[in-house]
Amino acid sequence: MARRRRLRDAMNFIQHHEASGGIVLLLAAIAALVLANSDLAPLYGALLDTHLSVRVGEWGLDRNLLHWINDGLMVVFFFNVGLEIKRELVEGELSTFRQAALPAIAALGGMLTPALIYTWINWGDPHALRGWAIPTATDIAFAIGVLALLGPRIPSSLKIFLLALAIIDDLGAIIIIALFYTSNLSLTALSLAAIGVLALFILNARGVTRTAAYVLVGAFVWLCVLQSGVHATLAGVITAIAVPLLPVRNGNGASDTMAAKLQDSLHPWVTFGVLPAFAFANAGVSLAGISLESLLSPVPLGIALGLLIGKALGVFAFTSTAVALGLGARPEGASWVQVFGVSVLAGIGFTMSLFIGMLAFPEPAHAADIRIGVLAGSLVSALFGLAILRFAKRPPLPIGRMS
Repeated sequence: MARRRRLRDAMNFIQHHEASGGIVLLLAAIAALVLANSDLAPLYGALLDTHLSVRVGEWGLDRNLLHWINDGLMVVFFFNVGLEIKRELVEGELSTFRQAALPAIAALGGMLTPALIYTWINWGDPHALRGWAIPTATDIAFAIGVLALLGPRIPSSLKIFLLALAIIDDLGAIIIIALFYTSNLSLTALSLAAIGVLALFILNARGVTRTAAYVLVGAFVWLCVLQSGVHATLAGVITAIAVPLLPVRNGNGASDTMAAKLQDSLHPWVTFGVLPAFAFANAGVSLAGISLESLLSPVPLGIALGLLIGKALGVFAFTSTAVALGLGARPEGASWVQVFGVSVLAGIGFTMSLFIGMLAFPEPAHAADIRIGVLAGSLVSALFGLAILRFAKRPPLPIGRMS
C-alpha cells in the first residue's frame, strides 16, 4: 500500500512539475536521433511509413503513421493551444491592454527579426525563402521547462512574461500557417467546413456545455479542412475558440469553466503523449555525412541563426524599447540581464518550428536541413539562455519590500 502511494505521489510530481514536459520532449527527440543513426534506422523509417486506414463504406482515409501524427494527433495540441489562448485573452494574463502590451510587442520582435535574418541569408533563392517563418516560433513546453530548472532564482513575473510571449507567439504561428502555408484550396470542402464552424458557434451561443457535441462537430470540421488544402490542425484552434467559458462542475464538485476543465484534462495527454510522439516522428535525422559545411548551408544556417540571434535580439530590443516608451513595465523583480536570458530562451523553437518547416518544405530532400537547423538553434538557445539566467543577479528589492 505504501509503495503504491509513493508511486502515485511520484507520478503526480512528474505530471505537475513544470520541467517534466520539456524533459519528456527532449528524451523523445534523443530517442529519434539515436534510432535514425543506428542499425535500427530502417525499422524506424518503416514504422513511420506504416499505413493506417479508416473506412466507412466506400469512403476512407489512408495515411502513413507520420501523417496521422502530424495531421491528426497535432490537432489535439492545437486545440489545447487554442483553449489556452482564449482563456488568457478573456480572463487571464492577456485580458487587459496593459497586461498584453509588453509580451505582445516582445513576441512581434521575436517573429520579425528571425524572419529577416533567415530571409537575408537565403536571399536570391525563391524556393529556400519559403522557410522564412521556421525560426519565428517558440516552443512553450521546452522554454518553460528550461526556466523551471532554475527554480526560485527566477521571479514569477518573468515566468508569466515568457508564458504570455510564447502564447502570443503560437497565435502568430497559427496565423502564419493559415495565410502562407495553404495550397490547392477546395471550395467544396471549405464550404462544408464553414457549415461545421457555424454549428460550433451555434452550440456556443446556446450555452451547450457537453464536450461530446464539440468533439463530434470539431471532428467533422477537421475532416473537411483536411480535404480543403488548408492545414488540418487549424480545425483544432477553431474548435477551441468555440468552446464556451461557462461554469461547469468538475470532479470534486467545484465550479470551473468548460474551457478550463477541458484544458486541464488534455494537458497530460498533450504533454506526455502528443508532443513526444511528434518529436519522435519528426526529430529523427541521419547525421551520416553531416559536417560543418552542411550546417553552414543557407537553409539550416538561416534557421539556426534566426532562432539563436534573431529571437534574442528581437524579443529583447522590442521589450526594452516598449518599456522606454512607457508601453509596459519590466517584469517585477527581474533584472535586464534576466530579461535578456529569457529572450534567448525564446529561441527554443522545437515543436512549432519543425511543424512549420514540414509545411514549408514537404519534399524529403529538405528534411535534414530543417531538423539540423531547428535542433542546433534550439539547443544552443537553451544552453546559452540557461547559462545567462543561472549566473544573472536579481536586482535588489526596494527597502519597503525587504522582509
